[in-house]
Amino acid sequence: MYDELASNSNVEYIAGGATQNSIRVAQWMLQTPGATSYMGCIGKDKFGEEMKKNAQAAGVTAHYYEDETAPTGTCAVCVVGGERSLIANLSAANCYKSEHLKRPENWALVEKAKYIYIAGFFLTVSPDSIQLVAEHAAANNKVFLMNLSAPFICEFFYDAQEKVLPYADFIFGNETEAKIFAKVRGWETENVEEIALKISQLPLASGKQKRIAVITQGADPVVVAEDGKVKTFPVILLPKEKLVDTNGAGDAFVGGFLSRLVQGKSIEDCVTAGCYAANVVIQRPGCTYPEKPDFN
Repeated sequence: MYDELASNSNVEYIAGGATQNSIRVAQWMLQTPGATSYMGCIGKDKFGEEMKKNAQAAGVTAHYYEDETAPTGTCAVCVVGGERSLIANLSAANCYKSEHLKRPENWALVEKAKYIYIAGFFLTVSPDSIQLVAEHAAANNKVFLMNLSAPFICEFFYDAQEKVLPYADFIFGNETEAKIFAKVRGWETENVEEIALKISQLPLASGKQKRIAVITQGADPVVVAEDGKVKTFPVILLPKEKLVDTNGAGDAFVGGFLSRLVQGKSIEDCVTAGCYAANVVIQRPGCTYPEKPDFN
């Protein structure tokens, strides 16, 4: 299938991966060289080289673990009328090892970071790496953020997710993920606002003061639960003819949100930035953006 797609003249190669997308967007929104770092796993091949080049061009400090045996993960995205279909071949993305994280030059990035974000997909790869970073964040009063990422994570990686959630200061997700998250916990509600509130009130690791749950709902308002209260924020509506590709919209939202959070802005400001970034990305193919953001 990949060969067939690659032989199509309209094919575009875009560096992806949920967490990497969010970090690239945050870096773009911040416009401050070296403000962000990223770790993940690639293969020693042309796509791996492409990934390194792309991260560098995006201004992200990337420390990749290069696997000797697996090719760089790829994902074929077919877009018809703005709607997407994804076929992933994770390969090296599944091979990350915590030994790489523990190397002094890589752990130095963790120690330097004040905010740490990991997509839930990584629970399927290296939960021990997540745990190391989560515990470091709690011990050093840093902000740790996670994403539910996909319904199957909430269903089939329940134990790994449960273990790390107490450390998460922020939990992101969309309405489908939130509903499955609630279902596997027997909450008996499909009301997204209610679910967001319950997520925000889940037990916290010692030393953590509170948690904020942020649930996106496509074209419907963003739901934010904190301090026992729920607020909703409208998204920027886009005429159907301007929609190019919804791929990466959720990742872009998190990237925009992070870019304001790290500057100490209000939650409202963070959501506004998230909505702006998502709106820009869905008007372009893949998780891409113009040279500079036009956001005040």
